[in-house]
Amino acid sequence: MSRKEIGVRLRMRGSIWLPRAGAAALFLILWSLIVRWGDYPPFILPGPERVAARLWALAVEGTLWRHWVATAVEVGLGLGLGVTVGLLLAYPLAHWRPFERLVAPYLVASQAVPIVAVAPLLIIWFGPGLLARVLVSALIAFFPVLISAIAGFRQVPPEWRELFRSLQATRWQTFRKLEWPAALPVIFGGLKIGATLSVIGAFVGELISADRGIGFLIKQGQGLYDTPLVFGGILLLASQALLLYGLLTGLEHHCLRR
Repeated sequence: MSRKEIGVRLRMRGSIWLPRAGAAALFLILWSLIVRWGDYPPFILPGPERVAARLWALAVEGTLWRHWVATAVEVGLGLGLGVTVGLLLAYPLAHWRPFERLVAPYLVASQAVPIVAVAPLLIIWFGPGLLARVLVSALIAFFPVLISAIAGFRQVPPEWRELFRSLQATRWQTFRKLEWPAALPVIFGGLKIGATLSVIGAFVGELISADRGIGFLIKQGQGLYDTPLVFGGILLLASQALLLYGLLTGLEHHCLRR
């Protein structure tokens, strides 16, 4: 790579990150000004410095990383399970109408039930351990991936399919060379939505039954009226969602460039 190309890439990254850093700084300044002008007590609306101090105290105790990792594991496993099941179901649902008529009503009905109502049942059935929380995260991430994959597989132009038939391509070759690449942009859209929702699923599971994780921290802060801890937990959840979104965006750019 030439120096010119490296310089262009650095300028492009700077043009992306500088506005984001500026927006974050503006948000923190406005937050601090609202607290000062409103003269709110810390248990109602703590300032960003109090939230940062509370998170730093958790980090010094050694518990911050443990809770963050616990939620990250649940989110990662739940998202992986939801994506796997969603993609496996999407292909037959996109191509076989009888199967879609049979299964689709149940899938839609399952999404009409709030995840908060389903989570206690999963914890009763599978116990209060990791599995139940992973299943809650997978359930909430599954549907966006499924719908986006179905839409992606169906958007392949019919003339392209006819071309592959005329070349006597097998079903696997058609899938690998035509349908999967054509569906990828839409699938990544569903993946990004599912990734952010999987964080919510893990959080709901931790609120109901957990002895660690960010949801446990927020529940603990609520019980103790430790509002800086609650705000800190919210920021930790947002950090996981942003991290997943950024990883998927990078993976999308890598896959779609090929």
